[in-house]
Amino acid sequence: MITKILPVLLALGLLAGCQQKLNYRNGQYRSAREMVRLKKEGRYAATRPTGKAKTIGKAPSGTKTKIVTKRAPRAGNATGTLASVIDAARSYQGTPYLYGGTTRLGLDCSGLLQLSFGEAGVRIPRSSNEQAVWGTPVRNTELRPGDLVFFGGSPGSRTITHVGMVTVVDDEGVDFIHASTSLGVVENSLESDYYLSRFIRAVRPQL
Repeated sequence: MITKILPVLLALGLLAGCQQKLNYRNGQYRSAREMVRLKKEGRYAATRPTGKAKTIGKAPSGTKTKIVTKRAPRAGNATGTLASVIDAARSYQGTPYLYGGTTRLGLDCSGLLQLSFGEAGVRIPRSSNEQAVWGTPVRNTELRPGDLVFFGGSPGSRTITHVGMVTVVDDEGVDFIHASTSLGVVENSLESDYYLSRFIRAVRPQL
């Protein structure tokens, strides 16, 4: 009889242990229903990672592994049509990179901008080289949200191979959104050494 009851008691003990581990928050037990309600209210939003981190290491097999944590986009100060364009571009975040792509299944850098402006009712050229002359040149010290920024494929290059759009300019710096070949549609800091070394020019769209 004892041998029959013992497995049942062990199973109940393990179940209780799992339940406690999953539903404990700040030292207090929460029911599953309460956990759902609290998450909907955003009570634990502050505990989610918001910084962007990129870690590259080697697994025991020798292959490289990469872990990327996306940060929440910072609020910008664009208005009117440009605010709509930026919102449209941000709605594509996470879309994978696809050369020549123009849908949510895959996008390239100039395709992202063409789609985002198109959703705001503005037609722009398709290629990054055409987009580089679509607007008024601006200095990188005078950037505003909505400006287009252009890059070369290597440090010091003057041949445009990549384009993005400024989303935020404030005391913390300049962010831009683009379709990265490795990460898809993401926002990055323009002040990083990688992008500054490849920066070629910026233009302000004439809307």
